[in-house]
Amino acid sequence: MPSRTEERTGEHADKRTDERAAGLVLAAGGSSRLGRPKQLLPYGDGVLLDAVLRVAAQSGLDQVVVALGGSEAEVKRTVDLAGVDIADNPDFTAGCSSSIAAAIPALHPATRVLILLLGDQPGVRAETVRTLIAGRADAPIAVCRYDDGVGHPFAFDRSVLPALAALEGDKAVWKLLEQRAAEVTEVRIPGPIPIDVDTEDDYARVLAELREAG
Repeated sequence: MPSRTEERTGEHADKRTDERAAGLVLAAGGSSRLGRPKQLLPYGDGVLLDAVLRVAAQSGLDQVVVALGGSEAEVKRTVDLAGVDIADNPDFTAGCSSSIAAAIPALHPATRVLILLLGDQPGVRAETVRTLIAGRADAPIAVCRYDDGVGHPFAFDRSVLPALAALEGDKAVWKLLEQRAAEVTEVRIPGPIPIDVDTEDDYARVLAELREAG
């Protein structure tokens, strides 16, 4: 977990009007722990990945890229990918860092900040993404500081993209945050870290949250 160097909120920092922001949704995993494609788990009026892409679309991002790999053909048949750029990751079994490397070339060349979103974390809100972008100011890296710890989404300045592209393994992003802790800003987000779905119990919990919210 990164050391906190500074804490900001969206109330006190504004996104520069010339800052082009892109979102990268990581949805290429093979769902080995769950045993079935978690991107396609029923959720609300669609599936899990639909919900995450909807949040990305509502966040005011200039571009949304989704990395696909595991169950890609079925995802493309099932999920509404209109307005989304697809990054194919045939090496998805190598971990999420391989999806980041596959997706970075798809970014618009004028992108100034990249927002990393998990394709199995439907509880993230569009407001959270907007607050993260505003609260990072000029920090090279910004993370969400929830009531119970640090969690996604993360924001990376364009200057960090080469380091992201060079990562290897499944937890490499967290290791990068630790290595560059002095460059990390934490942006305060009320509430607990949203659940990411890795197991059937996780799925049951996100469905329960959805029912309570409705």
